[in-house]
Amino acid sequence: MPEGPSIVILTEQVRAFEGRTISAASGNSKVLPFDELPGQPVLSLRSWGKHFLIELPLYTLRIHFLMFGSYRIDERKPDAVPRLALQFEEGGELNFYACAVKLVEGELETAYDWRADVMSDTWSARLALKKLRANPERYVCDALLDQNIFSGVGNIIKNEVLFRLHIHPLSTVIKLPQGKLRELVKQARQYSFEFKTWKQAFILKQHWQVHNRRDCPRCNIRLQKAHLGLTQRRSFWCERCQKLYGDAVVL
Repeated sequence: MPEGPSIVILTEQVRAFEGRTISAASGNSKVLPFDELPGQPVLSLRSWGKHFLIELPLYTLRIHFLMFGSYRIDERKPDAVPRLALQFEEGGELNFYACAVKLVEGELETAYDWRADVMSDTWSARLALKKLRANPERYVCDALLDQNIFSGVGNIIKNEVLFRLHIHPLSTVIKLPQGKLRELVKQARQYSFEFKTWKQAFILKQHWQVHNRRDCPRCNIRLQKAHLGLTQRRSFWCERCQKLYGDAVVL
């Protein structure tokens, strides 16, 4: 599943399509009114967390890439039917595959809380802390994946941030020292920007410390891995150097 930094990269890659007018639209989406799209100018191309947004005068097309979604710019994927394909009067095309497409009605400024997007200029660390403290018994591995708190953070960022901060994924929010809680919020944003830089340089995986790794680079022992928390997403952690804050049973 593409995480927020990957969607920001996509948004930057397609910036030239802003202002172009749709000439044709097709795809196998069951929810899109394809006949309404031709003639619509693209007002903006934006991202909110893991959502890629194509703003039109009528509404916004929201694209979520799920687990296996992909896109092509000015080319097509061979032997694949796009969920949404857009051609433009000024030239060029955008094709989206194996994704979820929905319509967002109304103004984007009110449809989304941009303060929750960890890569937004309007990101609010204070608001994230407030939301975390409102659900104090929650595991940190679940809290980091809550898109209402950390929009854009995915499983890779979760695993790497917790390792960086020496925090066990089954630690509870209420048991974290306040300094650690503030660092958690800070690193969710900082690591997302580092993720983007590494991905653009094609060296992202080289920087993974625990995600999809076998051994802890600090302790040189075998990493633990399991599907943890209510989200049941795969976690990688070191049982020696990542401290458990709370009373959860360590697997």
